[in-house]
Amino acid sequence: MAAGLKSSTLELLKRFNRAFPEFYEQFVSSESQLQNLRLAYKLYKSKRVVIEIKPEGSKSALHFAYRNQSFLLSDIFGVLAAYGLTIHSLSLHGQINQPMLVFIKLVVSRGSQALTKKTAENVARAIREALAGRFEVEEMLAVEFNLDAGLKQVETEFYVDPVFHLPAILIEADNQPGLFYKVMYAIWQEDLLVVNANLLVWRGRTRLILYLLGPNENLIPEYLGNKIADSIRQRLLGR
Repeated sequence: MAAGLKSSTLELLKRFNRAFPEFYEQFVSSESQLQNLRLAYKLYKSKRVVIEIKPEGSKSALHFAYRNQSFLLSDIFGVLAAYGLTIHSLSLHGQINQPMLVFIKLVVSRGSQALTKKTAENVARAIREALAGRFEVEEMLAVEFNLDAGLKQVETEFYVDPVFHLPAILIEADNQPGLFYKVMYAIWQEDLLVVNANLLVWRGRTRLILYLLGPNENLIPEYLGNKIADSIRQRLLGR
């Protein structure tokens, strides 16, 4: 736990962390835990989605906090695709107990540069509008991408992670425009809730490991998980 914090802050952080999976305190840095607590407090005070986009070197960091819902990632990644942003890294931590908040950090760029202030404002506004149902992500994307076209060389695998003790689906596919949106849209179609994510982009391939809860925020038994993994693969292949 972070050294030098007031005892009251430490106690608040410990109570806040109890809503996350067991591995959260062990594997997530103290800095990230405190950042998530700060975002949660801002969400509590404002009662509206929290989106912060700030320069981070030659890129931009997008911080997001809201109540976790299955459609949420589809909307976020749809907006990023619509604005032509490149995703360099993804950090996602979701609670598995009430209030079921999710905290996301995305490092993005546009044209290999950090977002301008105006673009950052437009992206944040579009995400808010999409989550409120006032911005049709799919319609905007259809102008840029063939949403019916399947991804290439898709592999999926379901397993229960022996360290995190959570159901997980590994998704690997060739890099191509709209990849993240199509993956997250498929996850939404299966009514799955993502509570942790790992991303690796290497040699023209993207590998995503998504730790999940099933419909009604339940754990996913293996027989069902294998069916879901195959269903997601078929959706991504456009079948």
